Amino acid sequence: MARWDAPTSFDEYVRGRHADLLRFAHVLCGDPHLAADLVQDALERTGLAWRRIERHDNPEGYVRRTIINCYLNRRRRFWREVLPGELPERPGSEQQPHDGELWRLLATLPRQQRAVIVLRYYEDMSEAQIAQTLGCSQGTVKSTASRAMAKLREALTPSGLEALR
Repeated sequence: MARWDAPTSFDEYVRGRHADLLRFAHVLCGDPHLAADLVQDALERTGLAWRRIERHDNPEGYVRRTIINCYLNRRRRFWREVLPGELPERPGSEQQPHDGELWRLLATLPRQQRAVIVLRYYEDMSEAQIAQTLGCSQGTVKSTASRAMAKLREALTPSGLEALR
């Protein structure tokens, strides 16, 4: 088997963005080990097509889309996921507080709804950017986000919280 040598620009991209991609994937899937696998798979796929991808204006969007696709396609292999209680530590940065109850609620959302919520509120993307990233219409993004937020609101009511416990 021949050895593949990464283009210098791909190597620089991975060195500069790897930690951010891992955090993105971790928030998306809730499992640090699965997040590392998703990023590795996505970088493997994009690395082979890097010369073509970097000619476009947004290689970051392409890599994130690949991570999302890898995550959504793992549905067949993993039936149930549990988000961890804590985010991974980032060297040299302060731990930011998070709401454990919200993490548990986020884990109850279907994958597509969770992806939209993570892109909207964690990555701070607009509906148009999310639609482009997920390859769907803005209307689909709006309705998916609306359903996800309704589920989260319902679960945050006292009766919804009791049902989760």
